[in-house]
Amino acid sequence: MADSQLVTIRMFLMRMDADLAATALTAAGIDVLIRPDDCGGMRPHMWYGGIELLVREEDAEQAERILSEPAVWVPEDESNQS
Repeated sequence: MADSQLVTIRMFLMRMDADLAATALTAAGIDVLIRPDDCGGMRPHMWYGGIELLVREEDAEQAERILSEPAVWVPEDESNQS
């Protein structure tokens, strides 16, 4: 993510939620940085400002769109499997 302006697109209370959002964005080809506020992982119980999800400024609009859409599972068409 060098030479790019990073922007915070979401704040989370739980690391697992941030990780899930980051996974969705990574699957869509968007680089993500998670910045927790837990004393470098030494004090996960000491939450001060939340867990930030950062992306490149040029990817922010697409990332917001991806995270705003409801997740829908579409089963594979069994008739096409051989």
